[in-house]
Amino acid sequence: MALAKRIFLFLAINFLVVLMVTLVLDLLHVKPFLTAYGLNLRSLAIFCFVWGMGGALVSLSLSRIMAKWLLNVEVIDPQTKDPELRTLIQSVQRLSRLANIPLPQIGVYRSNEVNAFATGPTRSRALVAVSTALLYKMKEKELDGVIGHEISHIANGDMVTMTLLQGVVNAFVMFLARVFAWLLSGIGRGRSSQSSGGSYMSYMLFVYLFEVVFMILGTLVIAAYSRFREFRADRGGAAVAGKESMIAALAALKSFQENRDPRTDKPALAAFKISYTGKRGLLSLFASHPPLDERIARLEKNA
Repeated sequence: MALAKRIFLFLAINFLVVLMVTLVLDLLHVKPFLTAYGLNLRSLAIFCFVWGMGGALVSLSLSRIMAKWLLNVEVIDPQTKDPELRTLIQSVQRLSRLANIPLPQIGVYRSNEVNAFATGPTRSRALVAVSTALLYKMKEKELDGVIGHEISHIANGDMVTMTLLQGVVNAFVMFLARVFAWLLSGIGRGRSSQSSGGSYMSYMLFVYLFEVVFMILGTLVIAAYSRFREFRADRGGAAVAGKESMIAALAALKSFQENRDPRTDKPALAAFKISYTGKRGLLSLFASHPPLDERIARLEKNA
């Protein structure tokens, strides 16, 4: 059932992206960017921008729904009598007021992984969700630190910023890949008609090659910003929940870091979780989260 749900979600999102992009390109009267006379840079720029931003914006608008579906998040009734859930609700309510943001939806998902995340297209349509392992294993002080961190992500508009950054990177990757491929393939620049088929094949091969290269470079930029926003959310969490609570939360996350759960280890949501087991060595440049030791050290250093 879970697999069927993910397949449906994947197909539905891709259908929406294609439909939206097609309509926007029609409204803008964008002509083919590859012509017999060369490359139309204006049409190419519009084409890449619309495609690059289209998928990112659709994903953002559906981010709260996607998170609920992927992790089977159960939204909590604010009137619940469950003591653990009451503690969670009160923490979110108190820290949301301190951060001056609308109260987000509050949810819990079943997982042995001690983690939490925030997502949503706007501050007023945000979701804060914690795993059952975090809810039942963390102390109240540690829970406050986790919630403060997630509330800070919402207050900073990190979901929107990450989406816009991803969209811009996508657009640049598409644009640069096609420009470089056109320059190297020789398509549309006075070659004989007999070689046009071969030129187009070489053009497409160069497009795929350069898209891989530029996407790797773009991923470095996105990962660097993601790590920056984690440090910033830690500072924000310390501001609303208290420095001691934030440090205690990160220390607790470190002690539970090896508790992984394949059922809820979704790469699509990794960047939005408070903790994610990172890469080491040079691969750390692609990590969405800084090491927990470094995050704790920065908080301890700041007065």
